[in-house]
Amino acid sequence: MMANPTISRRTLLTVLAGAGAAALTGCDPAAPDPLPDPLLVAMDDGLTVLRGTDRQSIGDGVATADGRLVWAAAADGTDTALWRVDAGRGDASERVRLPGRWVPQTVSTDGTRLALTTERLSATGERPAGRDETLVLIADAGGVRQRLRLPGTIVPEAFTHDLAGLFVLEWLPSAAPDRYRVRLVDLATGVAGPLLTRAKTQVPEGAEEEMRGDGRQAVLAPNRRVLYTLYTHQPDHQHTRDRISGRPGRDVHAFVHTLHLEQRWAYCVDLPHPFGEGGADGHAMAITPDGGRLYVADVGSGAVAEISTEELTVRRTATLASGGGPAYATASADRLFLGTGTAVRAVDLAGLAVTAERTAAGPVTGLVLSPDGRRLYLGHRAAVSWQDPATGGELGRVSVPGLVGLHGPARPA
Repeated sequence: MMANPTISRRTLLTVLAGAGAAALTGCDPAAPDPLPDPLLVAMDDGLTVLRGTDRQSIGDGVATADGRLVWAAAADGTDTALWRVDAGRGDASERVRLPGRWVPQTVSTDGTRLALTTERLSATGERPAGRDETLVLIADAGGVRQRLRLPGTIVPEAFTHDLAGLFVLEWLPSAAPDRYRVRLVDLATGVAGPLLTRAKTQVPEGAEEEMRGDGRQAVLAPNRRVLYTLYTHQPDHQHTRDRISGRPGRDVHAFVHTLHLEQRWAYCVDLPHPFGEGGADGHAMAITPDGGRLYVADVGSGAVAEISTEELTVRRTATLASGGGPAYATASADRLFLGTGTAVRAVDLAGLAVTAERTAAGPVTGLVLSPDGRRLYLGHRAAVSWQDPATGGELGRVSVPGLVGLHGPARPA
């Protein structure tokens, strides 16, 4: 994003926060609408909690999937200061110093453990540069717990439910990566090995699936035990089950990689054509509050798929009107909300049909439902608005200069 030529956006946000609510509306004497629910949002200078009319800037960090806790880090001379923030209440822990410069990478689902790397990496972002080895630091509120020196190009993805292991993406070949596989690092030994199959048996040597393409989005199950990651554009890909059986893989361009954080197995749910044919950012995924149904949408083609998280199969699909641009999704027990461009659609889950389409005041950069389901929050380029999910009527709007996207509700830990 372009910076203001006379004052930086970081400085502007500081001035606004210090000046209070009146400054947020400039010359408008009317006070801004107070935000009904605390929200954790991504700004162009890091994570921030919006709470009422206040702004709590956290900075560079990584949050738990439920938005309860955020681990933040900042340079402290040649070292790194690390602390944890209760996003719902705003309380921060004492800072601990980590020797050297480190970047938060992934946090355990309970928020107690953190993996850091020496540079910014992402399991759903750009392909990392090749390297001979990757340094990973495991830390908690007391400081450093473990240092790992892992061979090859490694991206930490998630901790096991019992915190004894770390799931990672190993990019191959390490010098010039073009594909990756998911492996499990035993934190007691620091050694990486294959995952289990869904039948809880060891994957045979040479049968681990190697993926090419884009990791678009990750969604954690409400019970915190299963991580679902949407992948698109997978040329020449074969699943572990196909490699074990010796059957040729199907022509699949998108699938949901299911990673059981407690039982340590992985399984891929294939998505039918035309999923994966269009751009990765035109795909979005959302899970119902009870965790029983996972929905994937491709706004470029209009395709929507419903996945049973118990059966790990696509139960049904539907085709909606197509759209364009990045896609965003969130789900309640009975509706799926899809946002792309300035359009927001409500999809009835009983019939997988659009029941309402609304036009937002600006391009949508995120969708989040309030914890009680009574408000649908929309991220915009410099604002957050909220609607009545049933009627689509706008209930309020606040100016948020520098907003990049919405993470979710900031719930008390």
